[in-house]
Amino acid sequence: MKKLVILISGTGSNLQAILHACRSGQLAAEITAVVSNKASAGGLDYAREAGIPALSLDPAAFSDRQQFDRQLMAEIDNFHPDLVVLAGYMRILSPEFVARYTGRMLNIHPSLLPAYPGLHTHRQVLENGDREHGSSVHFVTEELDGGPVILQSRLPVFPGETEQQLQARVKAEEHSLYPQAIRWFLEGRLALRNHQAWLDNIPLPPGGYSPEHAVR
Repeated sequence: MKKLVILISGTGSNLQAILHACRSGQLAAEITAVVSNKASAGGLDYAREAGIPALSLDPAAFSDRQQFDRQLMAEIDNFHPDLVVLAGYMRILSPEFVARYTGRMLNIHPSLLPAYPGLHTHRQVLENGDREHGSSVHFVTEELDGGPVILQSRLPVFPGETEQQLQARVKAEEHSLYPQAIRWFLEGRLALRNHQAWLDNIPLPPGGYSPEHAVR
């Protein structure tokens, strides 16, 4: 069975979705560890209650980002993951860290990349009057939220919708989107080649694969 290590910084809602996919048989994998940069992250409590090893590293205990990431790599490698999954992990990764897991590290970002990398995506969508929003799963590279997109889920922005309402709808979409991309990787269908995402030996376009059933 394939092994996943999941990195979080918050409540771990995508962690919960991935764990459900594992334990319901949707994913032929087990989560071998959950790691956070915040000891107070609610997702750590969830992992412990589910019987998953959960640990945190305090960035303040390290001299710089590189030292923190080296310790994080050591902790991750103890669990020998086939895939490292960023699920709301809110630290910028060092080049050394990215290089260690290139091609076997995924992230989910709440926007239709390349639009709105970084923070406050829902707010920016509303302020700019966009009619469409969504999430993107992508391979992690050194460029922040700039790795090749694998899969996107799109949904309309409703008139008068609040930032919190939009965020909730996007988050709900993520809970099916992320396990789908993870399954493709674990089945050997998904790969990173020459800085491009490939699915079933076919290079994906810049916006990734966007199935019609993901449109709401």
